[in-house]
Amino acid sequence: MPDGSGHADVAGTLMRDNGGFVLRADRGVSIRLLLHRVPVDLVEKRVQVTGLWIDEYTIEADGVAPI
Repeated sequence: MPDGSGHADVAGTLMRDNGGFVLRADRGVSIRLLLHRVPVDLVEKRVQVTGLWIDEYTIEADGVAPI
C-alpha cells in the first residue's frame, strides 16, 4: 500500500491487537500502527490514519481521525 513517498493516508477500522493497535484497511489488509497517543475512543470505529510508512504493514501514525 505504500506509494513510494513514505506518506501514509489510509482509511479503515481501528482495532486493538496484542496490546497495540491495528488498522483493518478498506482493502482488507491489517496494518500495525505505531501511535504516540492512545485513541481508545476510536476503537472499532472507522478512522482515517495519516503518518509515515515504516514498512509494507506498519505506519508510524501522526494522526487518527474519525470518518
